[in-house]
Amino acid sequence: MVYDNLVPFSFTKNGIFYFERRVPTDLLRHYDTRKISYSLRTRSAQVATTRARRAADQLDEYWYYLRCKDAELPGKHRLRMTSSSAQAAPEVAIGDAVLLSEAVSIYLKQKGHGRPVTFHRAAERFCGYVIDVAGDKDLRGYTKKDANAFRDALIKRGLSGSSITRIFGIVRSVTNFAASEAGVSFNNPFSGVYFDRQAGVQEREPLAGEVIDTVQAECVSLDDDLRWLVALVSDTGMRLAEATGLALTDLVVEGDCKKVIIREHPWRRLKTAGSSREIPLVGKALWAAQRIYFHAAGQVHAFPRYNRGQLTNANSASAALNKWLKPMVPTACTIVDMYGLSGHFHMRWIAATISSVVYPIRKSMG
Repeated sequence: MVYDNLVPFSFTKNGIFYFERRVPTDLLRHYDTRKISYSLRTRSAQVATTRARRAADQLDEYWYYLRCKDAELPGKHRLRMTSSSAQAAPEVAIGDAVLLSEAVSIYLKQKGHGRPVTFHRAAERFCGYVIDVAGDKDLRGYTKKDANAFRDALIKRGLSGSSITRIFGIVRSVTNFAASEAGVSFNNPFSGVYFDRQAGVQEREPLAGEVIDTVQAECVSLDDDLRWLVALVSDTGMRLAEATGLALTDLVVEGDCKKVIIREHPWRRLKTAGSSREIPLVGKALWAAQRIYFHAAGQVHAFPRYNRGQLTNANSASAALNKWLKPMVPTACTIVDMYGLSGHFHMRWIAATISSVVYPIRKSMG
């Protein structure tokens, strides 16, 4: 075994490069080993460097996710919840006092089944913010003064109007639902709180066609699963989570009508009931779908790396892609701006939609 200083995170054995990375001390509980080591399957230092850097980047992204997942949320120490609390919410008699911490448990027990971890985390975090500001009270004990103090604390944090709107919306949902479940008469003080909803909100501009063309050209050049994901999003307009959670059977790449089917799966819910749809595959989206389909043959998921657990990890995909896109797109643009916002996407989509209708008619007419 010879450690190679030129190729990062590697050593050689019998001329073959191996990847090696020590697991950070704070994450050892997630592993059954202190270091990760495996063959890079090459004798070339140049190829080994590329593969080792890619593996290191993937580990850094995953370790960041694990650390965020384990991080303590503000006010969480005041919530009467453990990892299983959503499954065992307190039994509350009709008309009894319901603390906000108990309201969160009731809400997640009834409405959290099958929802992603972000749904649970948002309810815990945002109600934790309320507890930090006003304490863990009976729902009927909160006043408009508490709600206004909560608003002021959020503004002081520098949050935008849209973020504050979302936080108040979730707090209202939790408190209204728990009060209804407990049969509590409740005039919600978190309703009708005034703040500037446009404060700090930046209007997104669509990416120029030439920018998307540049990104798509890079996708073809690199030709891997991450770039297939970008190309698929860029010429279909689907949400990143929708694309990341696709099953292989959702891609129809043969026959006259090539399309991607957006539908709910056990591992990935849709944002709204009306999000189920079929989108024609055109341009680089068709290229990406064909690459995905033939490389993932026999697999359930179109993107296995983001579907290793029970739920699709779209956040990890977003972080990795935004990092890659940053040098190629205008400042503050993210993968969200690739969701078919360019004019050429709409023209391609319309053209594909027309052809998918006209072609079968022409064919039937001979």
